[in-house]
Amino acid sequence: MTDHMIDSTLSELERYYDTAPRAGGARAEDFGPLTLFVQEGSGWPYYARPALGGSGEVSAADVRRVLSRQRELGVPEAFEWVAETSPSLRAAVEEAGLSVHAHPLMVLDPSAEVLPPHPEVRLLGADDPLLTAAVTVPALAFAAPGTAVGEAGPAELAAATADPSAEEGRARVSGKLAAGTSAMAAAVRDGVVLCSGMYTPIGDVAEVVGVGTLPSARRQGLALGVTAALVAEALSRGARTVFLSAGDEDVARVYSRIGFRRVGTALIAEPQAAAA
Repeated sequence: MTDHMIDSTLSELERYYDTAPRAGGARAEDFGPLTLFVQEGSGWPYYARPALGGSGEVSAADVRRVLSRQRELGVPEAFEWVAETSPSLRAAVEEAGLSVHAHPLMVLDPSAEVLPPHPEVRLLGADDPLLTAAVTVPALAFAAPGTAVGEAGPAELAAATADPSAEEGRARVSGKLAAGTSAMAAAVRDGVVLCSGMYTPIGDVAEVVGVGTLPSARRQGLALGVTAALVAEALSRGARTVFLSAGDEDVARVYSRIGFRRVGTALIAEPQAAAA
């Protein structure tokens, strides 16, 4: 991609980031150079991010005002933004005492060839009996980050799906699938979900999110298969831009194999205790 194309893409993603929480049921609270998104009712807890169209200059005092409001509301003290479009925010959140994590921001190359369907991967419907497990797998995956094979497997998944919170997650995702505001794919072997992920479309832009493989099933190409299925579905539904944030550089190299190219760095800030 040329510099002009990257700048245009990042502007497109900024509009997506501002629209997605509103479409997901969050209200927006104005804090000058920052916008705090607060979920109305049950659902995904959102974050603060730079105000769309703002100057990009953010101070530690601005961050502290948002943190105070987040504490007042009892919501996560979280900020998300793109390093290249809001370069002053990292120093401000670190001065305010938050820890910052960096993730490669990647966009699908329009010329990339979509992988053929993986034999163990399929899309899940709102009433699929495996939906609870599919919603639960990413949490086990992200609890042991990276690409190395880990210990958590089917037994740990079965225990996690028995937790009452798993049903809450299933109901939330089921509603999105039924409404057509998201899609989910899963790799299933012998009736066990080994990998899953989703994508969320806003207009003709779609973000692939939450792709996670059960640690014991890593390094079998399942995440690639799930991601490829989501990409194919998003494109078939009219998406023009498909993007994702990779967990780290190793994961980014995996996604590059199916045509994703890095265009920037997604940053996430949270309290240091939560990051430890």
